[in-house]
Amino acid sequence: MTMNRPELLSPAGDLERLDTALHFGADAVYVGGPKLQLRAGTVGFTMDDLKTAAERVHAAGKKLHVTVNAFPTNAELDALPDYAQALKDCGADAAIVADLGAIAVMRKAAPDLPIHVSTQANCQNYMAARVYYDMGASRVVLAREMTLEQIAELRAKTPTELELEAFVHGAMCMAWSGRCMISAYLTDRSANRGGCAQSCRWVYHLMEEKRPGEYIPVEEDDSGTTILSSFDLCTLEFLDQLMAAGISSFKIEGRMKSPYYVATVTNAYRRQIDALMNGTSTPELTDTLRKELDAASHRSYSSGFYFGAMKKHAPDDGVYQQDCKFVGVVKERLQGGRVRVEQRNRVQVGDMLEVLSPNSFGLKITVENMTDAVGNPIDVAPVPLQRFDINAPETVGEGDILRIRVK
Repeated sequence: MTMNRPELLSPAGDLERLDTALHFGADAVYVGGPKLQLRAGTVGFTMDDLKTAAERVHAAGKKLHVTVNAFPTNAELDALPDYAQALKDCGADAAIVADLGAIAVMRKAAPDLPIHVSTQANCQNYMAARVYYDMGASRVVLAREMTLEQIAELRAKTPTELELEAFVHGAMCMAWSGRCMISAYLTDRSANRGGCAQSCRWVYHLMEEKRPGEYIPVEEDDSGTTILSSFDLCTLEFLDQLMAAGISSFKIEGRMKSPYYVATVTNAYRRQIDALMNGTSTPELTDTLRKELDAASHRSYSSGFYFGAMKKHAPDDGVYQQDCKFVGVVKERLQGGRVRVEQRNRVQVGDMLEVLSPNSFGLKITVENMTDAVGNPIDVAPVPLQRFDINAPETVGEGDILRIRVK
């Protein structure tokens, strides 16, 4: 069976991460704007930044999706028409929306702005997908609780023009389609309003009613228990099955993750998708790329719900794992076989670095002849964001990532 090449959709919390996603092969990037995006803090783009993002994405021949997936109040709903038109005017290729009223308002205000139905809408049957399509949605981001079999049935019973998007990698929430109230209850920071405090990742103890103040550990291991914390999702080993089920866009979670995370994960999935489409995928390559994903910070990996209910011990061990440390990003290719690097973690002469690049795979270099940005010899770069120069092969270029193996 011939399958269409799926879109690889990567997250970006700022312009640096957007550039990183593009450099490592994303077909589209999703970001949050200044309104109704479900990530609080610094990952909301201003309208000026959205315009800049759109220009950079379109220059690369890619697309920009903007999240508008919080559930609006009456007052926020009244402001949506102008916001929808502003998103279209700044160059957004789609808005990711969860609320029914918001979809209706935005479709009327900006009919040329494609609407993608957020996973927060919990669409997991073909009738719901048809209703969204009839409302004007061009894509549905499927509920994370769906199996491959259920996805295939939904695909068979919906218009072929309706695109299906699904998460393939990243953090998973213990709540149904992310509709969680734990953070709101414990901290007054609602996950449904972009303020999640990740309370499900905390370490909990048991207190017996008649022994107030006496905290009894419920131990899974020596570190205590994280009984509400889910595994991370990883589908790299069965992307072909997701394609066969009818998924046309593979979405990576992580708008609050680092540029190094975006680079590592996007690079691995880009290579796997290309190998599958080119007929060059092998078990050995899949195993190598799967190990690549261990280089970025993650909790224990899981296949999610794609093959049915998650393991009975669904809460993971709560421990973040990472085989490599982010050393720096190449900012400029210099003359004389050298590159200028912006430091992210301590690096010194003699370190063996691994190069993460779309232009090479498995390349390693030894740090030697290190100088500061004005040419003075140095033995170590200990200061964050410090710039230094080192020797590097011609294949190493601007935007590439340098890392050091620690495990």
